[in-house]
Amino acid sequence: MSTHEGTHGSVWLDDPGRRRQPASPLVGDAEADVVVVGAGITGLTTALLAARDGNRVVVLEARRVGDGTTGYTTGKVTAQHSLIYAHLVEWAGADRARQYADANRAGIDLVAQLVEELRIDCSLTRADALVYTTSEDSHKIRAMEDEAVAARRLGLPASLVGESGLPFPITAGVSFTDQLHLHPRRYLDGLADAVVAAGGVIHEQTRVTGVTEERGHVVVEADGGKVTATSAVIATLLPFGLVGGYFARTRPTMSYGLAVRLRGAAPAAMTISVDDPTRSTRPWPDGGPGGLIVVGGGHEVGADVDTEGRYAELEAWARATFDVAELSHRWSAHDYTTPDRVPYIGRPPLHRNVYVATGFGKWGLANGSAAGLAISHLIAGHDTPWLPIFDAGRIEGVRSVPTLVGGNVKVAAELVTGELRREAPRCSHMGCRLRWNDAEETWDCHCHGSRFASDGQVLAGPAVTPVDVGADG
Repeated sequence: MSTHEGTHGSVWLDDPGRRRQPASPLVGDAEADVVVVGAGITGLTTALLAARDGNRVVVLEARRVGDGTTGYTTGKVTAQHSLIYAHLVEWAGADRARQYADANRAGIDLVAQLVEELRIDCSLTRADALVYTTSEDSHKIRAMEDEAVAARRLGLPASLVGESGLPFPITAGVSFTDQLHLHPRRYLDGLADAVVAAGGVIHEQTRVTGVTEERGHVVVEADGGKVTATSAVIATLLPFGLVGGYFARTRPTMSYGLAVRLRGAAPAAMTISVDDPTRSTRPWPDGGPGGLIVVGGGHEVGADVDTEGRYAELEAWARATFDVAELSHRWSAHDYTTPDRVPYIGRPPLHRNVYVATGFGKWGLANGSAAGLAISHLIAGHDTPWLPIFDAGRIEGVRSVPTLVGGNVKVAAELVTGELRREAPRCSHMGCRLRWNDAEETWDCHCHGSRFASDGQVLAGPAVTPVDVGADG
């Protein structure tokens, strides 16, 4: 059973003394060369690089810098994304798999470069990243072996290992050396300050409600006015509204996190299991020598599960596995996964001056930094050698059909059920019924992952307008 210790909220955001001063909301109309929607790692990286290229940049953020997905991540900046590279070699071929590897290397290098150059105090730490199994299943062990071979052939610092530094034995693992972890919100504050220093403008508490592309320019509508620009970058968790149809080409999943302090030293490596349930850890330097972040309990957003029970299960595992002295924080986060497990980055279908980055599958810090680099190159008219695998307009192929059909069958079922069960409020995006999340006290949409506060205000899209939580449908 959960003891309900600790603060309910992201450990990265519960740091008010270190936050940058809030920026004013957008009031009236503005013009820019580049307007960026979303002040997370993708948006601010894009904004900084575009401003350094000489563009007039405006950033619009619905809440505060870092209050979106980036502020709820584990803070791992790594090219080790569970078991991905053997899958990519089989799915897309070695050349495209190498593009994914190169992109993540570029993202990691960019983060390290900006932290040093801008002197951002974000507890940046080099560490190994390990994916492992404790199973005796020969198929899982073989998967580790295949992953190590594939990753090494793609130039990544990977090796097959039989030890982990965790307080239990593993049967096999793949370790990547020289990866990073950091305090994500402090890193974003540093990027935001650099955007402003480069001449950019940031407006917080400004929710964007729509984007229209017209004759060589883009108009981004927000609740306080509009911005007319040459290019627009939608760097939100999922593009809002119907842009690109990504709501139907991704699935939203939620995970749970704990920040704990151990009585002894925390394991030095970042780790993630491939067993069920998945368990992920990383050191938490701000928590002292025993500081540790523990993540797991994943399920689709809005699924009819006991969300409070997911916290309890994760806490029980942490206490059974480590000598936990204190539970400091607990929080949840969600992200979107694509059928082929590769993000969409670039121009969405039917757009020329709009750019997107979505579907990071919970590996958004390295991928998101790479996305900012690639999109800034696209705006400047430069090529990015590793961009083709992320093609935002791609059709994944016949093997993706079951995934896409399965997701859309769920959506259809939710729409029908929502019509029949009119006591539940319905999502303002496409009308699916919402489910009450006891642990987070939010209304969650199982169709496309929109989430709303208890009073109906939008917390995460693709919805852009509040819901009437007292409505009967």
